[in-house]
Amino acid sequence: MAAPTLDDLRRYAVARTLFNATSLPQAIRRLGFVQADPIRAPARAQDLTLRHRVKDYRAGDLERRYAQLPIEEDCLVNYGFLPREHLALMHPREAARAWDAETCRKAADVLAFVREHGRPVHPRLVEQHFAHGRVKNYWGGSSNASTHLLDGMHYRGMLRVKRREGGTRIYEAVTHPPADDSPAARAQRAAALIDLVVRKYAPLPSSSLTYLVRLLGYGAPHLAAHTQAALRLARDEFTSCCIDGTAWYWPADENPSSRRHAPDDALRLLAPFDPVVWDRRRFELLWNWTYKFEAYTPAPKRQFGYYALPLLLHDRVVGWANVSTHQGQLQPAFGFAGKKPTGPAFRAALDDELQRMTVFLAGRPDLRPHSGVLPLP
Repeated sequence: MAAPTLDDLRRYAVARTLFNATSLPQAIRRLGFVQADPIRAPARAQDLTLRHRVKDYRAGDLERRYAQLPIEEDCLVNYGFLPREHLALMHPREAARAWDAETCRKAADVLAFVREHGRPVHPRLVEQHFAHGRVKNYWGGSSNASTHLLDGMHYRGMLRVKRREGGTRIYEAVTHPPADDSPAARAQRAAALIDLVVRKYAPLPSSSLTYLVRLLGYGAPHLAAHTQAALRLARDEFTSCCIDGTAWYWPADENPSSRRHAPDDALRLLAPFDPVVWDRRRFELLWNWTYKFEAYTPAPKRQFGYYALPLLLHDRVVGWANVSTHQGQLQPAFGFAGKKPTGPAFRAALDDELQRMTVFLAGRPDLRPHSGVLPLP
């Protein structure tokens, strides 16, 4: 097999994850993990990711159907949704930072309360019962201490998210089965985790592969030494090539040069955390420009906007759009990395995507159907 070119890798990176739309559980299983984000501009990242991969998907479908699906909210390389069977690779989870005795006591009391309650518990009910007060949060402000404790209990595998109400996690008690703690079993789980993230984000430049394995310390901190050891073995087991001094890796059973990776004619607005664009190192190597997520950047310093959605045309990310609504109408604002695409084919493809976006957002009562008369770029 001839070594793939950068063009091959670009087409492969797009085609392997933008598979034909399927059912919601099957799409999550194929993706392996869907990153979550609470910002809705115009929809949450998990919904923006799934709309390209699930038939007739509407914003909020994941939250509405979550309790009936074999999926879980949990951590992998970051927080999101994953097939339930993946939990055994990470649980029982051993947090990198141990709780002090007082926090352990509070967690035991809350766990007993949840079990005695007999049905899923809203954080508000826990706060009303225990009045834990406030704690300093990650951003330097203060948060509800009960919510903070429930988050920690969820992370440590004492609770699971049963469902959400208005975006708030509703918890129930859970007990994860014990895992084989032998060195060989730990090494096997570490290797499976690496395979999972590579299959989600391939093809990966070497530095990104190393970074992803380091991020697995969030989902499986107790396997950190084993994932590092597994990485050394994995570099020989994955297929690889070197292009312009950069080593690239992908699953051994896939062929980036295959003709089946030919791009389609669609134009797509992607979530900032979509697998196509998540890896910013890979993004710059494949498309030769730098994309940044600037929601937490002060407004005067933003180059792309609050929630810039990368604009994928065929197998090229040519720009971005910030999408909002005004008087019930979808209002996109576009930017381009280079020369702006023109011509009737581009305008038609963009109009089609804005129509799909409006249908996707149909659950929002403030939004009227796309009229096809937006001031396109």
